[in-house]
Amino acid sequence: MSAIFNFQSLLTVILLFLCTCAYIQSLALSLLYRNKTGLLGIFWKCVRIGERNSPYVVVCCIVVAFSILFIQ
Repeated sequence: MSAIFNFQSLLTVILLFLCTCAYIQSLALSLLYRNKTGLLGIFWKCVRIGERNSPYVVVCCIVVAFSILFIQ
């Protein structure tokens, strides 16, 4: 089943995307800050979400990991 039609898979993909963007930003600061608008601006926005809502993102990652490991 595609990740678009399964809510848990979609949530996992979104969380991984947020965490990956925040991690790339910590390695190379100027890489994601150049493009704040347009299609590549999505990466900059994900970095902002990952940084500013990091406690919520961490809790969601833990909940999703727990559900994947122990519930499924």
